[in-house]
Amino acid sequence: MEILRAGHEQVVFCSDAESGLKAVVAIHSTALGPALGGTRFYPYASEEAAVADALRLSAAMSYKNSLAGLDLGGGKAVIIGDPTTDKTEALLRAYGRFVEALGGRYLTACDVGTYNADLDVVARETRFAHGRSEAYGGCGDSSVLTAYGVFLGMQAAAEHCWGSRSLAGRTVAVAGAGKVGSHLIGHLVEDGADVLVTDVDPAAVERVRSRHPAVTAVPDTVTLVRTPHDVYSPNALGGALDAETVAALPARIVCGGANNQLATPDVAEQLRGRGILYAPDYLVNAGGVIQVEDERHGFSFPRAKARAEGIFDVALRVFRAADDEGVSPAVAADRLAEERMRSVGRLATIRLPR
Repeated sequence: MEILRAGHEQVVFCSDAESGLKAVVAIHSTALGPALGGTRFYPYASEEAAVADALRLSAAMSYKNSLAGLDLGGGKAVIIGDPTTDKTEALLRAYGRFVEALGGRYLTACDVGTYNADLDVVARETRFAHGRSEAYGGCGDSSVLTAYGVFLGMQAAAEHCWGSRSLAGRTVAVAGAGKVGSHLIGHLVEDGADVLVTDVDPAAVERVRSRHPAVTAVPDTVTLVRTPHDVYSPNALGGALDAETVAALPARIVCGGANNQLATPDVAEQLRGRGILYAPDYLVNAGGVIQVEDERHGFSFPRAKARAEGIFDVALRVFRAADDEGVSPAVAADRLAEERMRSVGRLATIRLPR
């Protein structure tokens, strides 16, 4: 792997033998400010896979933060290990010391495998841990505004496709009923949508159906993709949209909270070729990072929610630009994000690794 060709400003390898910590911190860009991005705790198959994920995710954070209008760059960290067995106070505190050593160039938060309580522990060693528990003055569960932003992006897509932002009477297929997916389903049900849901964890589906009995459970993603629906919403791990999935989709819109949904860059054009409007993931799932960023100023949920509402207008701008320029929304969103990053003048150009 040629790390230097990835275009990142800094990649840091962290190791602490006593606690067992093995981590990678990737800072993609500080053109707009310190690099903010979560810490993913995951049992990667190899160190190379962990580095590749950190590089990819940190670059996406640069674009997400730019498009969200935040004065923040993009970064990401990954801790190699199984969070259910390897996560300890000693490990998290050792990680916090490495974050502190970066002097504020990287601001960490929650991601897959890490939670508010974990960031509370990390914060014992660093000033630069955010997404903390409300009891410690933090923003709490950032999936609340992540889901809200996805819902707003979906409404913008509906407005663009059908002339009305309401999803009432539309069928939305939700893949993933975790924190983001479950909150999103609540918004959809309230808006009058018919919801289909699947998750690898049957208990997650049951929790959703206990709150929203009208939601229909589907056995797996393969079945969900092939069940008639108007909107497909991937809300689990990345790579959900590949050529086979796109070929089978009956949806008119794809809009979900998962990061890095496109298995390969050409999938965006395949979606466009099939007449499916793709709402770029890093645009619509930015509500969470908006919520986390607000914590830096003394958290106010109403203020953060008001800022997240801008996702609707930005999404419409991206969809219209894509139509005007004859490109996919993924390309239009990239261009808009790059334009803002370049305008600061600290970097001549920034490119999202593909």
